[in-house]
This record gives sequence, C-alpha cells and structure tokens, in this order.
Amino acid sequence: MKSVAIVGNLSFDRLDGGEPRAGGGPFHCGRALRALGRRGVLVAKSAEHDRRALLTPLVCLGLPVFWRPGKSTATFSISYEGDHRRMVVDSLGDEWTVTDIRGWVGRALRDVEWVHVAPLARSDFPAETLAELARGRRLSLDGQGLVRAPQTGLLQLDDGFDRGVLRSITVLKLAEEEARMLADGLDEQSLAALGVPELIVTLGSRGALVITDGVAHYVPGRPATGAVNPTGAGDAFSAAYLAARAGGQAPAPAARRASAFVADLLAGRAR
Repeated sequence: MKSVAIVGNLSFDRLDGGEPRAGGGPFHCGRALRALGRRGVLVAKSAEHDRRALLTPLVCLGLPVFWRPGKSTATFSISYEGDHRRMVVDSLGDEWTVTDIRGWVGRALRDVEWVHVAPLARSDFPAETLAELARGRRLSLDGQGLVRAPQTGLLQLDDGFDRGVLRSITVLKLAEEEARMLADGLDEQSLAALGVPELIVTLGSRGALVITDGVAHYVPGRPATGAVNPTGAGDAFSAAYLAARAGGQAPAPAARRASAFVADLLAGRAR
C-alpha cells in the first residue's frame, strides 16, 4: 500500500468558549488515520512557544511526525447553532514556502506518493509552493484554503484565489458552501469546469458528490444521531479518501468508504 502524508499548520480551536484544544489538518487527519489503522506521515508547523501544547497530542497519535517552528499559530473560536458554524479567526498560521518543500518537508516526504495539503487560510500554501510539493507526488487539497480570506476577525469567504493553484492538484475536496462559491452550481458541467482530475463535494449527512472525467457520482450519506461535534469531519473524510485512493480504490468507492467512516466517527463507532 502506497505511503500517504498530511501537510499543514496546527491550530488551537476554542469550541463554544471552552479551553483551546489541538486542531488543524495534521491533527484531525492523523486521528482519522489512526482510527483506520492506516500509517501515514504528519508534517506540521506551529509557533515555538506552542510546541508542547500542540506537538504532544500529535505525537501521541503514534504516527511519524515532522515538525518545525513557525512565527505564529493559527487560532480559531468556533460555535455551532444546529448545522451552522460561526468561526472567528483569532490569528493566522505560517506560510509554507518553496524553501520548506525543497528542504525539511522534502526529506519528510521521501518515498511518499499521496499527500493531503490542509491549509487553514488562503495564505498557507501559495501556488508556487504547491507546484514544488506536487513534483513526483499526487496532491489532495482541502478547498477551504481557496476560499478563506487571510485576515483575522469573523471568517470571510470569497473566490479571490490564484487559479494557478489548481494546476498542481489531483484531488480537490470542497464543502458544499465552498463549491457553490467557486462554481456556478452543483451540476456536473459547473463543477467539472474547475478543471481538477478528481473533485469531491461533501454534503454533510447527505453524502458527497464525486466528479471525475466530467461525470458526477452521488455517494449517499448516513444522518448522525444525537449531539455530535463535527469539527474535523472534513479532515477525517480527506484522510479516509486519500488512504483508500492510495490503496488502489477508484474515486467513487473511495468516497463511499470515506463517507461511511465519517458517519461512524461522528457516531462514536470509529476510534
């Protein structure tokens, strides 16, 4: 089975005014990989002074971790009202550079073919950084890194991203809100116009859409029962999808597996 890796900034997430807890793609994807029994490499940054608070829970996942200090740590205040999430950006994380990729990140990703890039804001991974990261690798990108404006305060979404980013991407994962912002609609033609080989639109408990070769496949979901905390569910989906694709599954079956895994995770059936 081919190696996979997760690359991105760590964060502090403050849920409903509670104490800050570890977050960010490497953490949430790492938890998912552990629950799947799938090994992977976690490549992360955070501020030096947050090293103990954020690196310790990452290392405790039992996966190989490569960490370097950055200038700042991304921090978010999050609250939920039903399915609606309100997010305030308290601070932004570091930008990843071509120098990072050619240096310590490249060494961490030696022999890794599938990489999920987990930006927390548009400023995390510029187009030239993704192009360097894509050399000899297949990249999956979380679409929140396209629409999240790099500014503090109430989270602002817009479509002002560099279209050159998409040239380096094999898989683009979008939440429904993100897809509606970036495409003219959720139909096959509009979504295929984004021009990525594999496009996944997650629809919450309703499942997901998978668009490959201009053809859309609907993957049904399972509604979660009881009170659930959906923070990190998108990361878990991406990790499960990446693991399935690296294991040889086609896009639609990989999305079905990922959707079922997230439903089990939210229901407490996957640990």
